[in-house]
Amino acid sequence: MSSSVKKKGIKFLKGTLLVLMAIFAGGCKKMVVLESKGAVGVEQAFLIKIAFLLMLIVVLPVFVMVIWFSIRYRASNTKATFKPKWTHSNAVEAVVWGVPVAIIIVLGYITWESTHELNPYKPLESDNKAIEIDVISTDSDWLFVYPEYGVAIVNQMVFPVNTPLNFRLTSGSVMTSFFIPALGSQMYAMAGMQTKLHLMANEVGVFRGHNMEYSGNGYAGMNFNAISTTQEGFENWLKGVKESTDSLSVDRFKDINSMFNMNHPVTSFSAVEPDLFNKVVMENMHWMGMPEHSEMEEKYGDEPKGSMHMMHGHGSMH
Repeated sequence: MSSSVKKKGIKFLKGTLLVLMAIFAGGCKKMVVLESKGAVGVEQAFLIKIAFLLMLIVVLPVFVMVIWFSIRYRASNTKATFKPKWTHSNAVEAVVWGVPVAIIIVLGYITWESTHELNPYKPLESDNKAIEIDVISTDSDWLFVYPEYGVAIVNQMVFPVNTPLNFRLTSGSVMTSFFIPALGSQMYAMAGMQTKLHLMANEVGVFRGHNMEYSGNGYAGMNFNAISTTQEGFENWLKGVKESTDSLSVDRFKDINSMFNMNHPVTSFSAVEPDLFNKVVMENMHWMGMPEHSEMEEKYGDEPKGSMHMMHGHGSMH
């Protein structure tokens, strides 16, 4: 191979790698998941990056060799070594099998550890008291109920920074998937069932929330703002919500849940019917024909909160 051809090949290889790096860097510009603002999301982003780097150990050499082989062993290069009877190499076999096995072992260990550490049902540790938030999805909207404060809001969620958020999730209609990319795990919400999720924001800001499960006509509009604020800001928000003249009953929820009331505007409720979340769960258990419904309905007055743990759907980004 002449020196000029060799130099051109090296330049071509460098140029190809630079283009690939530019494409990757440009694609990462809006990857919110990798720039998490929450305790859970930070750990998940680290896991994604580690997994990506481990996989590059296999992927990058393949791209490099494809380009190098096409230049080095092209038909016009008569000086390239030709070994038609070559059949085996212990060194090559060791690399081909050893490297992938080592990557799988390392990646498997990291995934095992993180799966248990980032279990979405596991409460987050913090010096600040956790806030309970009940999430109920409809065909096109998200309802957030704060049972400790007796208030609720549609298509917006407000919470203090550095405070654990303990979510209970259900659906008043079709199955949806609750996801705030900047904070972490996603979790399914299903009619007649209850799931849980624990998140926390590390920074003050406005984060976009989505429904990640295609759920029909209202799917495209199922977005909301998750607003992380200071403790003082959260308390001021609560005061403003409690000044609202609107209240949330089961009948009002059914109106919001109606197919004729798609993409409901952000609305605050200063009062919420007691155990609204559990009543929505039981209402859907009834039409699902679950035999436990009658027995639970009789016990409902005695166990308003603990009796709903019938089934758990479990979905997260690990």
